[in-house]
Amino acid sequence: MNRVIVDYAKLTTDILDMLVEKYPDGYDYSDIISFKNGKGETIKAVEVRTETTIYLVKISSKLEQTMEDYADDEDSFDEDEDLDLDDLEDED
Repeated sequence: MNRVIVDYAKLTTDILDMLVEKYPDGYDYSDIISFKNGKGETIKAVEVRTETTIYLVKISSKLEQTMEDYADDEDSFDEDEDLDLDDLEDED
């Protein structure tokens, strides 16, 4: 299974849908996963999964606001925005 680290700035509507569905009232401290990336930096993220991929979405105050805004008004987000996998960090 692929693991993909995603920054809030690179979220697609599909990933936002999964986040809002899994964490409708926001995420808790117990939902946060901490790990070291390839550079040795500690990353905090929340996890959402598809059948083939685990997305680790980096935590930030902007992520929380983006999730709230998206849940309030899904029409304001671009449905056709594609995820460029070259821009994401891949962890195996």
